[in-house]
Amino acid sequence: MGRASKAASGTKGGSSGSPVIDWKGRAVALNAGSKSSSASAFFLPLERVVRALQFLQKGKDSSTSNWEAVSIPRGTLQVTFLHKGFDETRRLGLHSETEQMVRHASPLGETGMLVVDSVVPGGPAHKQLEPGDVLVRMNGEVITQFLKMETLLDDSVDQPIELQIERGGTSLTVNLRVQDLHSITPDYFLEVSGAVIHPLSYQQARNFRFNCGLVYVTEPGYMLFRAGVPRHAIIKKFAGEEISRLEELISVLSKLSRGARVPLEYISYMDRHRRKSVLVTVDRHEWYAPPQIYTRDDSTGLWTAKPALPPESVLLSAGINHHGEGLLNQTVASNTCEASMMEHLHHDNNHELADGLTSMETSQENVSEETQARDEPDVGTKKRRIEEDSSANGIVIADCSLNEPTEEKLENMRTMQNAVLRDYQGAAAAAANASIAERVIEPTLVMFEVHVPPSCMLDGVHSQHFFGTGVIVHHSQFMGLVAVDKNTVAISVSDVMLSFAAFPMEIPGEVIFLHPVHNYALVAYDPSALGPIGSSVVRAAELLPEPTLRRGDSVCLVGLSRSLQATSRKSIVTNPCAALNIGSADCPRYRATNMEVIELDTDFGSTFSGVLTDEHGRVQAIWGSFSTQLKFGCSTSEDHQFVRGIPIYTISQVLDKIISGANGPSLLINDIKRPMPLVRILEVELYPTLLSKARSFGLSNDWVQALVKKDPIRRQVLRVKGCLAGSKAENLLEQGDMVLAINKEPITCFRDIENACQALDICDDNDGKLNMTIFRQGCEIELLVGTDVRDGNGTTRVINWCGSIVQDPHPAVRALGFLPEEGHGVYVARWCHGSPVHRYGLYALQWIVEVNGKLTPNLDAFVEVTKELEHGEFVRVRTVHLNGKPRVLTLKQDLHYWPTWELRFDPETATWRRRTIKALDSCAA
Repeated sequence: MGRASKAASGTKGGSSGSPVIDWKGRAVALNAGSKSSSASAFFLPLERVVRALQFLQKGKDSSTSNWEAVSIPRGTLQVTFLHKGFDETRRLGLHSETEQMVRHASPLGETGMLVVDSVVPGGPAHKQLEPGDVLVRMNGEVITQFLKMETLLDDSVDQPIELQIERGGTSLTVNLRVQDLHSITPDYFLEVSGAVIHPLSYQQARNFRFNCGLVYVTEPGYMLFRAGVPRHAIIKKFAGEEISRLEELISVLSKLSRGARVPLEYISYMDRHRRKSVLVTVDRHEWYAPPQIYTRDDSTGLWTAKPALPPESVLLSAGINHHGEGLLNQTVASNTCEASMMEHLHHDNNHELADGLTSMETSQENVSEETQARDEPDVGTKKRRIEEDSSANGIVIADCSLNEPTEEKLENMRTMQNAVLRDYQGAAAAAANASIAERVIEPTLVMFEVHVPPSCMLDGVHSQHFFGTGVIVHHSQFMGLVAVDKNTVAISVSDVMLSFAAFPMEIPGEVIFLHPVHNYALVAYDPSALGPIGSSVVRAAELLPEPTLRRGDSVCLVGLSRSLQATSRKSIVTNPCAALNIGSADCPRYRATNMEVIELDTDFGSTFSGVLTDEHGRVQAIWGSFSTQLKFGCSTSEDHQFVRGIPIYTISQVLDKIISGANGPSLLINDIKRPMPLVRILEVELYPTLLSKARSFGLSNDWVQALVKKDPIRRQVLRVKGCLAGSKAENLLEQGDMVLAINKEPITCFRDIENACQALDICDDNDGKLNMTIFRQGCEIELLVGTDVRDGNGTTRVINWCGSIVQDPHPAVRALGFLPEEGHGVYVARWCHGSPVHRYGLYALQWIVEVNGKLTPNLDAFVEVTKELEHGEFVRVRTVHLNGKPRVLTLKQDLHYWPTWELRFDPETATWRRRTIKALDSCAA
């Protein structure tokens, strides 16, 4: 609703708001918009602009030359009018007498009248005006132009007005009250887990034909995105409570604990007549700041933030809800004297609620098992949750009686559990046409759904959402472990949900180990969350690390479909020791190196993963997914994935150390502290070369015969492709070196080097160094090469400064072979849109080596320097790019909207903690 002049000015984007001047240099309009595909543009008249300016001028403090906040009256009926010609108004039923009266009362040359186009539901004109109504008079005055009508409405805020209209030839008089437009224009919003939620504004209510003030999702952020809530959704119900105002949503949110899973119902303008239900999981870790309310301050022009929840709210004070129970589970009806229901029925209902989830990419699977004969670590001092009345045990029981349960009740419970258990076991055994291997493996398979918070996309991870299949390798009373490839669980900063093939249950998992070299991760889950029935039907796979697979062996490939159905086929091993050669991506991320994988003659395609078993269902390898990037030309690339077999010995070695007790730092797993293994590796990227090629480089016949004798199948020698920057081998080994032997033992494959590194931990006589025989440029030399010890934690600390996400350089970056001499501990992994670093050009893939002339060799030094910087201060930053190019730039720090904070993993509590380093109103928190 408005009037603008159209002109062929040829203005382009970025010129909106520019003045339009006449030949005397007077401003007569504002350039309001243009089309890039043509020369046309629209000029906005200045009448309403001049009115607003006059109000602003009246609010100026002449004594201090300051401008005060001024409210400019704006009135609305929440009605959209269109200007239509007299010929069309006649067809709408306008009487000829009325037309003549309007022509006579209007300025010369008037060509039409104002017609109602749409009415916003719930507004002042709702059920009073209808589309097609022709406006004749307003407060007794003939109105045919927008400017005149807008002036009358703006001067009549909160006052009644009288409209005379004609509807299909019938003259009607309608009395309406003019509404204050500012009252239906939101001046506050809720920010929670990256989502922006506010009352629906008049502008969007007009576009979507919804009532103003409804709870509107303008940006789903992380928590709502995980649940599948789209942009522009209207929240109608949350955790079982009807939601009509933002305050009601905040009230419900304050009652939830971390990790709670609750239903949410919403509608969208694309499908307004049906509510959609999803399952929302409250963030279990502190990926984002606590919920905040931002309010517009017209006196400063800023949006000021304050906590949305009271300090005593459950979300701020409670710890993690490890079982992922929803609000409905937390508030089991206590006034019921006796109630019991099977947990699997509850989760069937939740599965229906989760149908709104959307998927993005990748799928994989893995399998292995651990015998449960070993004793668990001492549990005398551990804290165990005893929640026998919650859904985590599989049965919800509430009994108002204080008496002990009778033997009859206990016997009935046991009978019910045994009956359900037999149903699950019978269903698995009766699977149609299932092979022995498939029936044995199916109870060990798990479907993964992994989400990575956008605020913490570390280590070059290329997506926020992954699907894949894993295999249970250990399942005991106190701990369950699942193995999965790192194209499904790429980083530890992620939320993992596990769905079990053997039992309809979805529970959270925690990443406890990311192998620094091999393509697999270990994820822990709490077996008690499965309940007694689920814990009985779910089991670990039996691992068969020896003998290794050979060419021509028959294996069974077993995996899961998206519907959690086991699928299998028999295949033949075509190559049991294929060496991978994956190039670095544009944005460095994990890539499998120094690995030999298994290739098959037939599989289910590049998106299907699982396990390779023998005919008895014993796992010999994981059929896992690998990520790569295909490059087309100089500037075009595309992410791809493929599947190969990962020998199970790589997992069983680490698994044994976790179960039996390792020598590394402790990690809290299901409330029990367990020492985690450290992995000694040679941080050198190698690749195999055929002995026939090596002979051409001058390798002696004696060494060729020795290597053939050691491994008559491979007939290869390993060569150095490059050393990881910062490794102990960096200045010793050179590109092209041939690794002939370690401790006088010939080396022919990657596993030989792994075994030599592990032998150092058993008997470390060389201070962690390998005695290597190298062939370099025609000469055979002996070198003592240091090895590096790495944990399986991955990146455990990240800092956000001015919108840049900085971390220690991860292995994929160091594999490029370069680290700045000035310091390499502050690597920019990501940057945020709209932030100071975005505005001033401090992008990713570079190191920050200096801030205002002070070196920043590591994150601690970086924090010490940046926390001394003040809000609005210009900062001089020196950077070094991945290609080695130095650069100096300046940026203006904005602590109001972009405070400095860090996210760090706490092994004592097994949670990610967020800490504000410096904000506008404090130096540290």
